[in-house]
Amino acid sequence: MYLKRKFCIALFIIVTSVQCVNAQYKTVTQFTPDGNSYYLKQEGSIAKADIKTGQITVVVKKEQLTPAGLPALTISSFAFSADNNKLMVFTNTAKVWRYNTRGDYWVLDIATNKLTQLGKGKPSQSMMYAKFSPDGKKAGYVSEHNLFTEDIATGKITQLTVDGTRKLINGTFDWVYEEEFGCRDGFRWSPDGNRIAFWQVDANKIRDYLMLNTTDSNYSHVVPVEYPKVGEAPSPVKIGVVNAIGGSIQWMNIEGDPQQHYLPRMEWADGSTLVVQQLNRKQQESKLFYCNITDGHTRSFFTENDKAWIEVKSYWNDDDPTGWEWINKGKEFIWVSEKDGWRHIYTISRDGSKQTLLTNGKYDIESIKSIDEAGNYIYFMASPYNATQLYLYKVKMDGKSNAVLVSPAGLKGTHAYTVSPNAKWASHSFSNYKTIPVKEWVSLPGHIAVDNAVSIAATIKADEGSPVKYTSVTTEEGVTLDAWVSRPKNFDSTKKYPVVFYVYGEPAATTTGDSYGNHQNFLYNGDMSEDGYFQVAVDNRGTPSLKGAAWRKSIYRKIGTINVKDMALAATKILDKPYFDKDRVAVWGWSGGGSSTLNLLFKYPEIFKTGIAIAAVGNQLFYDNIYQERYMGLPQENMEDFVNGSPITYAKNLKGNLLYIHGTGDDNVHYSNAEVLLNELIKYNKQFQFMAYPNRTHSISEGEGTGLHLATLYTNYLRTYCPPGAR
Repeated sequence: MYLKRKFCIALFIIVTSVQCVNAQYKTVTQFTPDGNSYYLKQEGSIAKADIKTGQITVVVKKEQLTPAGLPALTISSFAFSADNNKLMVFTNTAKVWRYNTRGDYWVLDIATNKLTQLGKGKPSQSMMYAKFSPDGKKAGYVSEHNLFTEDIATGKITQLTVDGTRKLINGTFDWVYEEEFGCRDGFRWSPDGNRIAFWQVDANKIRDYLMLNTTDSNYSHVVPVEYPKVGEAPSPVKIGVVNAIGGSIQWMNIEGDPQQHYLPRMEWADGSTLVVQQLNRKQQESKLFYCNITDGHTRSFFTENDKAWIEVKSYWNDDDPTGWEWINKGKEFIWVSEKDGWRHIYTISRDGSKQTLLTNGKYDIESIKSIDEAGNYIYFMASPYNATQLYLYKVKMDGKSNAVLVSPAGLKGTHAYTVSPNAKWASHSFSNYKTIPVKEWVSLPGHIAVDNAVSIAATIKADEGSPVKYTSVTTEEGVTLDAWVSRPKNFDSTKKYPVVFYVYGEPAATTTGDSYGNHQNFLYNGDMSEDGYFQVAVDNRGTPSLKGAAWRKSIYRKIGTINVKDMALAATKILDKPYFDKDRVAVWGWSGGGSSTLNLLFKYPEIFKTGIAIAAVGNQLFYDNIYQERYMGLPQENMEDFVNGSPITYAKNLKGNLLYIHGTGDDNVHYSNAEVLLNELIKYNKQFQFMAYPNRTHSISEGEGTGLHLATLYTNYLRTYCPPGAR
């Protein structure tokens, strides 16, 4: 997706599963198995902290993680075996697309104090997603697109797949599955540890987008990325099962054309069966299958349909699609669906015949935080009364009860939680637009600060001088939109001030979350309020606000039209005050927000006089198939929607001031978006300013001095063409 849901532009922080040792996510809290303590890295050692008492105990010393003749290991992430007798450490990491998922792995036998490197003889930084077998005797991992197991005691390595290439990928995924489904770790140990189930992605028919590296050597070289553009068929994906000691692969015979379907989720249902989710290409039909691992026979047992699109687990599980939440001794599982118009939690019987709604009411859940089967509760995030905020709720798993607020009712704003496996403790943080973030440990279900912690109540600090005000705007079409407005300091209503709109507008993110710092322009060198700017953000229809499926899915086939119109109509309402200088109105955004910026500048020049667009999709036909087809359909069927929503269609209408910025090494929103847009502007003699950052990716964060240069460029342009201060 152009910009990850709920994430800021250059900082992708995602909570990881505690079982996964890979650093594709930043670990926020890694609990001990009993849930009463959590692990932490401490000067090269690994310690655990007792949540109730605060006592910290070193469990693995730095010396134990120092290979003979080598420096101590730099711990990127780690995981213990199920019996807690072994420790696996991920180190010497390297980035693959977004995250550092390649590197080296070491295993410490805690009893014998023996430290062993996995995958000896394999290239440095070539290993991915290593994890213990359930009995802790083996490790499985991916290296150079093939799957391996290794006997930890003997070091014997067994290669399970032999056909892996850059375009035939075993045990992990291609660019687009990672980017749009959150799929990275592509294999699963069976419950008994005797087999491994894995994905194989065949990207041989996917054309490469060729990036050009012109700075790292005297001669340029091509950097190919297998990238399926919208309108192109997906990579065929299949699922196989292989014995952990090697042998033939049993492929699952899942119905349907593999070039017209996706398989975004797979887990073991029991020792002889897999459960797999299949989406059709338009992502409007979800089917669940049971797969017999002995003969590959499959049967569909649950189907769901939607006229727009169906969300997958990564959308309501902190971007992590792994795991299948079985309850009631495997007789039921937890499911999330929008079929009644709201994102709700259900239990589904194992055979798919019975569905029980748990979160009854006209509200959306945002994410599931804990399934406390022992206590008969599910904890989840929601905000039934204010879509800009988030709170923790719980509901009994009986299908008869109402949800109960767990977060303190008096703390209005955005709460965040990481709940322990036993659901007795939670790391809790809170902020709002005027409250500096505070944290505490609480006990559940009572939400009581633990004895060792300094509670939020004792540490909360409000910024009473905050210039931010939350509001709502009802457009002339009768649509009510959430918004915030940040006033200049020393505001004088008899004078006129410049206004800067910050926009995004697509299904991947909102801009109006009520949390501290969400209103600060991270690209501006200085204090915009102090310098005399108004700042504004509005969330249009189609953003992932907790306002029901109809709100979110109203943008289907209308990206670039309905969202941009909402923004423009809201701006008209907001600017209808005498203290706004209508000659000094600017708009800016990154990624999908860059696209919105371009469309606003081109289509509504009477409102927006200056625009700064960064890493924008100039032509929707240039983006990937999973994202674009999910929200826009197939260009073979409704090409006019793609044309009508693309900024390039309206570039000839530019009247104001435009600064366009793009990284030439952007593997997400390709640099070609910039060049085709520039050509269109040149064609019509439209004057503008352009900055290309050599070899920088979508975040434009690489290279010495890049951040400062980008901020300086942005700030100088804004001050020049939308001058600050009252007049």
